[in-house]
Amino acid sequence: MITLLHLSDIHMGSGFVHGRLNPETGLNTRLEDFIAALTRCIDRALAEPVDLVLFGGDAFPDATPPPLVQQALASQFCRLSAAGIPTVLLVGNHDQHAQGLGGASLSIYRTLGVPDVLVGDRLETHPIDTRSGPVQVVTLPWLTRSTLLTRPETEGLSMAQVNDLLLDRLRVALEGEIRRLNPDIPAILLAHAMIDTATYGAERFLSAGRGFTIPMAMLARPCFDYVALGHVHRYQVLCEQPLMIYPGSIERVDFSEEAEAKGYLLVQVSRGQTQAEFCPLPVRPFKTIQVDLTEADDPQAGLENAIAQADLAEAVVRCLYTLRPDQVDQIDQAALETALAEAHSYTLQPELKAPTNRSRLPELGTDSTLDPLTALGAYLANRPDLSDIAEGMIAAATALMADETDDLPLDDADLALDDVDSLALEETAQQLRLL
Repeated sequence: MITLLHLSDIHMGSGFVHGRLNPETGLNTRLEDFIAALTRCIDRALAEPVDLVLFGGDAFPDATPPPLVQQALASQFCRLSAAGIPTVLLVGNHDQHAQGLGGASLSIYRTLGVPDVLVGDRLETHPIDTRSGPVQVVTLPWLTRSTLLTRPETEGLSMAQVNDLLLDRLRVALEGEIRRLNPDIPAILLAHAMIDTATYGAERFLSAGRGFTIPMAMLARPCFDYVALGHVHRYQVLCEQPLMIYPGSIERVDFSEEAEAKGYLLVQVSRGQTQAEFCPLPVRPFKTIQVDLTEADDPQAGLENAIAQADLAEAVVRCLYTLRPDQVDQIDQAALETALAEAHSYTLQPELKAPTNRSRLPELGTDSTLDPLTALGAYLANRPDLSDIAEGMIAAATALMADETDDLPLDDADLALDDVDSLALEETAQQLRLL
C-alpha cells in the first residue's frame, strides 16, 4: 500500500488585488495566504509521512512568476526533497509559455537536478521507488492545439477537426505508454486536463482557445489504479473505477470560488484498490453582500443593515448594491467604509438602475421611415429630464433642417447648449460620487 498526497492548482502569486501590504513582512497578505495553504499541505505530507507527492499543475498564474513568488513555492517543495519524499510536478496550462514547449516555471527543478523531484512536461511513464514499494506514474501535461495547427496536415481543417486529430494522436500515444506498464506494479495517471464530465468554473474561460476537452473514457482505463487530475478548481470525484479525482485548488483565486471548499487528497493506492480522503484547508473566506435599494426609503440604513448581518471577520468582501439615480446623494461612503472595517479587504460596487416607467418609442421595421424632426420629438417625449430645453432643441433642429441657422436667435441657441452641458455635467457628477 502506497500513501500519497495529491494537490493541484496552487496559483502562487494570484489575487493580490484582494489583499493588502503586510507592514511586518513587506508581502501582500494574499501571497501569505497561498504560502500558508501550501505549507499546511507539505506539513501533512511530512507528518504522515507519505510515500509520494503528486502535484497536478498550475503552480503560478503564468510561466514567468517573480523571483519572490518562485522562491516561496520552491522553499516548500525543497522540504519534500530534503525528507527524501519523491515528488512529481506536472505542467499545467498556466505553467507553459503561450507559444513553445515545456513548462518554464517548473523545468528549473530538472535543470538544477533537485533530488527526488520529477517534472512532467511530456507524456511519459516515470518508474518511482518509494519507501513502501515501486509505483508507475504516467504524466499527461496540458495539451494545446498550437503546435499541431502549424503543421501542413491541419491546413483547411476546422477547429473541431483539429480537436479530433489531436485526440486521435493522444489516444495512440497513451496506448503506447499503457502497453509498457508493468501489470504487477500500481499505476497512476497524473493529468492536467479538462474532462468532459467535470463541473467547470472560471478555469473554462481562463483557458478558452488554448486547450481542448478530453473524454473521461479515454483516461478511465482499468490499467490505472488512480487517476490524479488537475486544472478544475472544484473538488470532485469523476469516476469510481478507477478512482478519478480533481482535488481542486488549495486557495480561492476569485469570487467564482466563494462557496467551494479548498484542500488536498490523501490517497492509499495498491494494485486494484484505492481509497482517497479529501482534507479541507482553513482558507480565507470570500463574502458577497448583494442588496437592491431601489425601493428603500433610506438606502443608507438598508445597506448598513445588510453589512451588519454578514460575518466579515478577516474575509475578502465585495458589496454589490443597486440604486436609483436620485438616491446617489443619500449614500455616505465614509460610513460604509467604517461598517466594512472588520473585513480583510473590500470593494464597493454600486449600480444605477434606470427608470422603468418610460413609454415605448415608436417601433420601426425595415420598411419604416421617420423624418429627423419626428424622431427627435419622439426621443424628447421619452426624456422627461430634458423637458425644460425640449422646445429650444426642436426649434434649433427645425432651423438646421431648413438651412436657416443664421436666423436662429443666438441667445436661445446658447441657452439650449448651456442647459445640455449642465445636464451632462450633473449626470457625470452623480457617477463620480459613486466611485
